[in-house]
Amino acid sequence: MEAGTARTRKMRSAPVHTHEVAPVPGGGAGEEDGGGADRISNLPDDNLRHIISLLPTKEAARTRILASRWRHLWCSAPLNLDCRDLTADDAAYAGMVATMLSSHRGPVRRFCVDANLLADPPGATDAWFRSAAFDNLEELEFSSNEHSPPMSIFRFSPTLHAITIEKTVLADAALHGLHLPVLKHLGLSQVAISELSLHSLIAGCPALECVLIINCIGVNCVRINSLSLVSVGARLIGLPCPMYPLLLGELVIENAPRLERLLLLNSGTRLHVTVVAAPKLETLGFLNDEHYYSGFSRLLFGSSVVIQGLRVDVLETVVSTVKTLSLNMGSLNLDTVIQLMRCFPCLEKLYIRLPKSGPSNLWRRKHRDLIKCLDIRPKTIVLGSYLGNKTQLNFATFFVLNARVLESMTLEYYVDSRLDDEEFLSKQFLDLQLENRASRGAKFYLTTQISIRNHWEFKHVRDLDLSDPFACE
Repeated sequence: MEAGTARTRKMRSAPVHTHEVAPVPGGGAGEEDGGGADRISNLPDDNLRHIISLLPTKEAARTRILASRWRHLWCSAPLNLDCRDLTADDAAYAGMVATMLSSHRGPVRRFCVDANLLADPPGATDAWFRSAAFDNLEELEFSSNEHSPPMSIFRFSPTLHAITIEKTVLADAALHGLHLPVLKHLGLSQVAISELSLHSLIAGCPALECVLIINCIGVNCVRINSLSLVSVGARLIGLPCPMYPLLLGELVIENAPRLERLLLLNSGTRLHVTVVAAPKLETLGFLNDEHYYSGFSRLLFGSSVVIQGLRVDVLETVVSTVKTLSLNMGSLNLDTVIQLMRCFPCLEKLYIRLPKSGPSNLWRRKHRDLIKCLDIRPKTIVLGSYLGNKTQLNFATFFVLNARVLESMTLEYYVDSRLDDEEFLSKQFLDLQLENRASRGAKFYLTTQISIRNHWEFKHVRDLDLSDPFACE
């Protein structure tokens, strides 16, 4: 058993502990880093300006003090201006931004503004957006509780690669006929928009790859028809009410030939999802068995597969494209997971956020005949919120003894202090029956490091642009 350390949890003050049981790896000599030579400063100016443009606003400006070579680069580098990083009262806020824009000779590449901090939001933002410095703007983030974005915001439509709009109203007239030919990332959060305008907006983005819709008002059903989309994320928090009668309740993937990732980030109400045509769908989550006032969430693959919460109600065919699956279980039930593995028989990665209690999950007699014909294919299994109690131990042991191609299992332990107890650790590894593991080359980790991303952590559309969005690196 080897002990090591990993990065610290944000939500826990105690140090992170990671314990590993694995085959002894082959040795190898490391290479030295070549000393402390400043190789970056030898790069051409254009390369350095590109590096600077990727840094946050304050860090980019501070590169001027690194060395004489860097002193004048920031002023001509593409500007990454995030106004939310600036510290100023409302009266000085607009002036600080205006001063920065006037003193910077380079174009604005990325601009993030919270209009609520401006004394005159419409006037100030409109003046900035009409500035020549914004002519080739590539990324825009706009937020305002009270004011719609000025019409000048849409003059960047030919060059925008990413746009996030929050807490505002997008009127039908403003979006009519809008065409964003190179837009790849679209994020809408707490935006009032009609279904007609939302569908028109998506249709006007022929290069769109990622779309994230969070708690938007005025949209009950989103229908996805896109030849370019790779990732879709949707979240609804709360229930319809007289003030907001139309909240997202249904998502239909009608035709998405390139769609690879579908993330259902719902919390607080049910969401009905129908997948009609998504032949490349590989990543699916976060399925859960929460019961809302209006019932369970529902996932349909055509009419041949119906999943209500986590329960597979109809299984006339299987979904063989899905390779990565994430579950949030309110009740730990091995039968449920086995049915889902039948539904998705080509699973390679399985992430499960465990509840604290549930059935005993004694599978040995009940599933003895089933295991003979069921090919348990996951290579990576991550169990979050692990406590090591009998219920969870029986659940984990099923995979230890039956997953023949398993490469790694991670148990994200919920209580830090127990991993300092060598006697507890020894008993855990003994009870897991690791000596009898079905996959002799599998590695097993017991760690306090966060190993599964939670659904509420997906707040920005760029969070969808990950090959494995559930893993915490």
